[in-house]
Amino acid sequence: MNLFVKFYGRSRVINVQKAEGFAKLRGLMFRSRDAKPMLFEFSGVSGAIHSFFVFFPFLAVWLDGKNNVVLCQTIKPFRPIVPAPKNAQKLVEVPLNSENAEIIEFFVGKIRKV
Repeated sequence: MNLFVKFYGRSRVINVQKAEGFAKLRGLMFRSRDAKPMLFEFSGVSGAIHSFFVFFPFLAVWLDGKNNVVLCQTIKPFRPIVPAPKNAQKLVEVPLNSENAEIIEFFVGKIRKV
């Protein structure tokens, strides 16, 4: 699925896998670094996350209802809780890997090692 996001006046289409059912609970847990970016949509829940059992860093991008970036943050493995912004309605988790280098560069600039 393609997701059109807006960030500081710039826009980009990101190819994401929509998390549904069990994948919504699992997220990137127990997956490899080569996983595809995942989209989570919240309905009446906070959108807070953790990174227990995620063995690699990833980029968390919280979006509002119009796909404007609300917060973008690099998450390290085994972090107990990462609160979501109050106006976040969606989350995209982007594994830090070479396949996602262009997406990561769009949000945070070039990174040295992926």
